[in-house]
Amino acid sequence: MSAQQPHILLITADELRKDALSCYGNETIQTTHLDKFAEMSVQFSRAYSTSPWCLPSRCAMLTGKLPHNSGAYSNFRKCELSTGIPNMFQVLKQGGYTTSVHGKCHFSPVPYGETRRGATLPYEEFRSYYMSLGIDHLDLQDDKQVSVWFYDDYAKELDEAGYLTAYRDDTWDRSKAKVFPFPGPEEWHPDSWVGRKAVQFIENHDEQQPLFCWVSFSGPHYPFDPPASYFERVDMSKDKPRALKEGEFDDPSRIHHRSYHGDGRGICDGSGPAPGHAQKNYTEDYWHHLRKSYYANVAQIDDQIGRILETARRKWGDNVLIIFTADHGEMLGNHGIWGKGDCGYEDVLNVPLIVQYPRETAGQKTDAKVMLTDIMATCMKAANAPEVPTDGRDFKELIESGGYTYVFSEGEGFFTVSDGRMKYIHVVKGGREHYELFDMEQDPFEFDNVIDHEQYAPVLAELRNAANNVFLKKLLA
Repeated sequence: MSAQQPHILLITADELRKDALSCYGNETIQTTHLDKFAEMSVQFSRAYSTSPWCLPSRCAMLTGKLPHNSGAYSNFRKCELSTGIPNMFQVLKQGGYTTSVHGKCHFSPVPYGETRRGATLPYEEFRSYYMSLGIDHLDLQDDKQVSVWFYDDYAKELDEAGYLTAYRDDTWDRSKAKVFPFPGPEEWHPDSWVGRKAVQFIENHDEQQPLFCWVSFSGPHYPFDPPASYFERVDMSKDKPRALKEGEFDDPSRIHHRSYHGDGRGICDGSGPAPGHAQKNYTEDYWHHLRKSYYANVAQIDDQIGRILETARRKWGDNVLIIFTADHGEMLGNHGIWGKGDCGYEDVLNVPLIVQYPRETAGQKTDAKVMLTDIMATCMKAANAPEVPTDGRDFKELIESGGYTYVFSEGEGFFTVSDGRMKYIHVVKGGREHYELFDMEQDPFEFDNVIDHEQYAPVLAELRNAANNVFLKKLLA
C-alpha cells in the first residue's frame, strides 16, 4: 500500500438534522463520540445537501454531480444511477482500492407500489444492480422500511432471528404513525446491525490494501423506532420548542399548504400517516414522542460510530480520510410538519459535515459554504485516483477560497438556490407551481414568503439567474 493512498471511511446517517448532534448545539442528548471526532476534524456549519430526497442526494455524493447532470433525480420514477456515469466505487477501484458498503444504498428508486402489508418481497435484482456499480463487498440494509418490504441482507437475518414479522407489523400499523420502540433486542435494530457489519469488515480487512468503506446508517430516518433502552439517554426538558407560526400555510400558494392542511395529500412525508393526511392534526403528545424517539436513535447511531472509529484507528492509525455527514435533514415538527419531501428549509438542506484528513488532528470550524457533491472530489484527491469531471471541489480548496457563492438543491419538480442570506425555492408538481423567497437574515426560521415584495426584486433576479446558469451548462454542453 502506497503512503499516498489512505483508507477512506465515509459515514452517513439518513435524515439527520445538524442540530441533533451535541457538537452542533443539541442539549437533549450527548453525542460523545461524534463530539470527540469533531474536536480533531474540520467541522462545517454551512454544508448543504444536493437534494431533500435520499436517492438524488446519495447519487450526488457518489458521482460528485448534481442530480440533473447524473440523471438520478427522483425517489419515485425510473431514474437509477447509470453504470456509465463515473462513480467513487469505479474510480477508486481503478486506483487500487477495495470498496465496501454497509447499510443503505438507494441508488435506484424503490418500487413503493409493489409493497404488501403481509409480505416481504424478493430484492436480489436490486442487490445485483448495486454490486454492478463497483461495490466489492455489500452488507445491504436499504432503509428501515425497505427492509420490512423487501428481503435485503438485513431482512433475511432478521427473519432468521425471529423479529421481522413484529417489525413489519409495527411499520404498517397506521395507529402508530411511524413512532414506536424497536420490537426486538437492541443488537437487531437496523443501525446496530449496520454498525456491527462495518466493524467486522474493517477488523478483518488487510490493512495493507487501501479500502473505501461507506458505512450508511438508515436511521434516524423514520420510522422513529429506537431501542427502548435509549430513551433514558434523552432529556426532553432541554429540547428546544418547535419553530411554529400561526397561519403560516393558510395561503394555498405555499408549498406545504397541503402537507399541513390536508386538502389533498402533500408531498412532505409525515402527511401520509397523519389523520386526514393533515399534519396539523398531530397532537402535542405525538410530537413529543416523535422527537424523543428521533433523538434516542441519534444517540444509538453515535454509539455505533464510536465503535467504528475505534476499530478504524486501531487498524489504520492516522492513515485514513474520515468523512461524516447526512444525505439530508428532517423537519421534526418545525413548521408543524415532519419529513423532508419538497422541503427547501435549512432544517433539511443544511446538514452536518465533519471531515478529518489523514495525519491531521487539529480541530477547525468553518462557515465556508460547501455541498455534498464535493465528497467525491475530496476522496479522489486524497487517494491520488484518476481524475474525473465532477460538479464539486476538494473541501480544503473550498475553505481556502471562502466557499461557494451559491448552493443548490434539486429533485423531481423541485429546485432551490441560496447565497447564504436569501433563498429561492421553485416547485412544479401535480399541476401546481409554487415560488417562495426567504430572507434568512431577517427571518431565520423561514416563515415569511417575500417573493412578491418589491424591495427583493433585484436579489430574486440574481438568484434566478444563478439557477439558469446551472441548468444552461447542461443544456448547452
